[in-house]
Amino acid sequence: MQELLLNLIPNVMSKLPVFYASIEQTLIMLVWSGSMSFLLGLLFGMAITVTKKDGVLENAFIYQILDKTTNFFRSIPFIILLAALVPLTRWIAGTAIGVEGAIVPLVFGTVPFFTRQIESALAEMDYGLIEAAQSMGSSPIEIIFRVYLKESVAAITRATTIMLIFLIGLTAMAGAVGAGGLGDFAIRFGHQRNQIDVTYVTVLVLVLLVTLIQITGNFIERKSTH
Repeated sequence: MQELLLNLIPNVMSKLPVFYASIEQTLIMLVWSGSMSFLLGLLFGMAITVTKKDGVLENAFIYQILDKTTNFFRSIPFIILLAALVPLTRWIAGTAIGVEGAIVPLVFGTVPFFTRQIESALAEMDYGLIEAAQSMGSSPIEIIFRVYLKESVAAITRATTIMLIFLIGLTAMAGAVGAGGLGDFAIRFGHQRNQIDVTYVTVLVLVLLVTLIQITGNFIERKSTH
C-alpha cells in the first residue's frame, strides 16, 4: 500500500508531517471560528428577527443598526476583510498570521453570513405558534426560547451546516495569506511548486470534510424534525 501511495502521490508522502499539521490547523480554525460564529450569528439573527416590525421585541433603532451592520460586512470580499482587520487582529490575538491570526477575520467573515441564515431559518416558523404563545401570556424571552429556538432546531441545524461548509472555503482562502491549514499547503506546494498531487489530495480531503459535515447535519436535521 505504501509503495502504491509513493507512486501515486510522491510529493504528499514526502511531506506527511506538514500535511497532517495542515489538516490539524484547518480543523482548529473550523472549530474555534465555527463555535464563535454560531453563537454570535444565532444571537444577531435572533435579535434582527425579534426587533423587526411586528416582532415580539420590536425596536426600529436596534433593528436598523444590526441590519445595516450585517449588510456592511457581508458586502466586503473576504480577502479584503483579511487585510483591513490586520490591526484589530493584532490587538485581539497578538498576531495577524498563522492560525491565531486567522480566527478574528474568519469570525468577521462568517457571522454576517450566518446571521442572515438564522434570520431565514426563523422566518420559516409558523407565526401562529408565536400568536398562540402570546395569547397564553408568554413573555418575549419565553417566546424566544420556547417557541423560536425550540421549533426551529431543524432549520437552525440546516443553517449551521451551510455555515460550516462556507467557513471551510474561507479557511482555505485565509491560507493564501499565511494563515496555515490546507489552503496554505495546497498553494505553497501544489501551486507554487507545481506539485499537482498535493493539490488533488488537498481537494480530496476538503471534499471528505464537507461531506462529513453535510451527512452529520442531515442526520441531526432528520432527528429534530417533527
